[in-house]
Amino acid sequence: MVKDLSFAKFDETVEVATRLSVDPRKADQIVRGTVVLPHGTGKAVRVLVIAQGEKEKEAQDAGADYVGLEFVDKIQQGWLDFDVVVATPDVMGKVGPLGRVLGPRGLMPTPKAGTVTFDVGRAVTEIKAGKIEFRVDKTGNVHAPIGKISFETDKLAENFEAFMDQIVRARPSAAKGTYVRSVTVSSTMGPGVPVDPNLYRRS
Repeated sequence: MVKDLSFAKFDETVEVATRLSVDPRKADQIVRGTVVLPHGTGKAVRVLVIAQGEKEKEAQDAGADYVGLEFVDKIQQGWLDFDVVVATPDVMGKVGPLGRVLGPRGLMPTPKAGTVTFDVGRAVTEIKAGKIEFRVDKTGNVHAPIGKISFETDKLAENFEAFMDQIVRARPSAAKGTYVRSVTVSSTMGPGVPVDPNLYRRS
């Protein structure tokens, strides 16, 4: 239905919005995580790796777009031409001050998202392959892209199922009652199409 209802002249992004019965103001009810979409997002992701020594070559070999410590200064000067930042733990002392710039944009590397790691090759490969990060917002909703309207329906469905499976796995133990309250799929300009949330009410 989402594909049929799409009308824009560009390749719209297909997005999922899930409403969860959690209180994000409480630390034990934060829902966040990552998932590698089987067929990617359809978007070319620009990856910056802040590392030094042999880790720089590892990142370059994995396909990182930008690599090096010098990018810390560039970011402080206003450069933001990237989508994801990966950093090794040994340079986080230098990356930390960038939190004021990267934090509000959701770009700050974190161990929970797998973007602070010595295994930079794997991190870059997964991000390029379609790894996305999700986090519940202050109203209890989680939004995520699962592909483009030009994707074949079965590929969108597989990406959707991979995302929803991870949402269910990320259920906090403190969450009470019905965890997944609603699920809606839409394209960038199209109307929302509801999905039966009962499909995801397994505990």
